[in-house]
Amino acid sequence: MESKEYENQNNHRKSIKFIAQKLRAAKKIVVLTGAGASAESNVPTFRGKNGWWKNYRPEDLATPEAFQRDPRLVWEWYGYRQQLVKKCEPNPTHHILAQMESRFPGFTLITQNVDGLHGRAGSKNILELHGNLFKARCSEEEEPILDFELKEGEELPRCTNCGALLRPHIVWFGESLDENILQSAFRHSMTSDLFLVVGTSGIVQPAASLPLYAYSGGAFVVEINMEPTPLSSRVDLSIMGKSGEILSYIWNDLEG
Repeated sequence: MESKEYENQNNHRKSIKFIAQKLRAAKKIVVLTGAGASAESNVPTFRGKNGWWKNYRPEDLATPEAFQRDPRLVWEWYGYRQQLVKKCEPNPTHHILAQMESRFPGFTLITQNVDGLHGRAGSKNILELHGNLFKARCSEEEEPILDFELKEGEELPRCTNCGALLRPHIVWFGESLDENILQSAFRHSMTSDLFLVVGTSGIVQPAASLPLYAYSGGAFVVEINMEPTPLSSRVDLSIMGKSGEILSYIWNDLEG
């Protein structure tokens, strides 16, 4: 058992060094993050036994029909979520990816998360596939997109252009992703030479297709996740562990 454990640790170190080498040589790096990237920040999740949906139906809170039917209920729900997430802090995953962006010019971050923690950590070149919990947009004109936080007891926000209600800038159930953001994500993925998949289940589409498009375009694809996913057997290298720890080891090797 001890011999096997040593072998695994040794392979772990080799993988980390290899990824660091790939980063040094890469001209265009793309990173895709999912819920696992925020897990170490203790961001509450939707699903699971303690998930937010346990006592609520998604169709009552996160659909265009729900907003049309009861915008106050929907906004109070998102205001509650904002307050929960505000108590969370960016973790090493967020900070290291922000440092990578500042070090590597050809760096793009694509995220499925809506918690805004990448931005709080300092990342700037972010494609937010599912929107952002702390932004709102006009429910009629779709623009402008504004930074917004609902305070308890406040009136529902309205668009200064047309007077229509603002809505959370989130992709709701039954809605399509922003086509411009999605096409940009695919374009960056297909032209990358190193693609990191960090903390994502590899199930939710269309994000789950991005690593495969990167691979087909010739990128070296690395998965960092706590457990195997449907992507694990289809990437060049899959390394299991907490994303913050693995990325810290990689960053230390880069800086060493």
